[in-house]
Amino acid sequence: MSGGAALAGPDGALRCPWALSTDDYVAYHDEEWGRPVHGDDALFERVSLEAFQSGLSWITILRRRTGFRAAFADFRIEKVAAFTDDDRERLLADAGIIRNRAKIDATLANARVLADWAEGELDDLIWSHAPDPAGRPAPKTLADVPAVTPESTALSKALKKRGLRFVGPTTAYALMQACGLVNDHLETCVSRTGRPAR
Repeated sequence: MSGGAALAGPDGALRCPWALSTDDYVAYHDEEWGRPVHGDDALFERVSLEAFQSGLSWITILRRRTGFRAAFADFRIEKVAAFTDDDRERLLADAGIIRNRAKIDATLANARVLADWAEGELDDLIWSHAPDPAGRPAPKTLADVPAVTPESTALSKALKKRGLRFVGPTTAYALMQACGLVNDHLETCVSRTGRPAR
């Protein structure tokens, strides 16, 4: 990974080096990561999956995303908020997801909190913490990409203050990266330049 600079993939295009380890990562990197995500249910899904990812590799979550969506009613906030103790037991026995009791409980609790919010309120709160892109130079290598920023710390505090769980500053920054609040594709990455490598 030589310093974490962008590397050429099978098609010759330069990409963030983390994207090249599996085909699943290449597709996620090219089609989703860093692109703006809006909508309360869509953002609830991302908040939930980032929480499940805590302490694990993202590929572990990515490969189970279909299972997570099936288990959690496509992350429809109102539906998950109505889950019962029987649903909780079902989730704890579901091999298609990460069967972590604390993370499952946090997801259910977060849905109950968010069900009382006005439509668009989660979207507005999260996106209000997007930094000014003009103040963020494109990272040249992975070493230039932070794990936590003042904005992610502020977002974490705002979410926790409103009652959400498993939303620490590092998780909040991963959410910001994944949902396009920041663009952490490397300077020469095809997802930033739009041009294939020469």
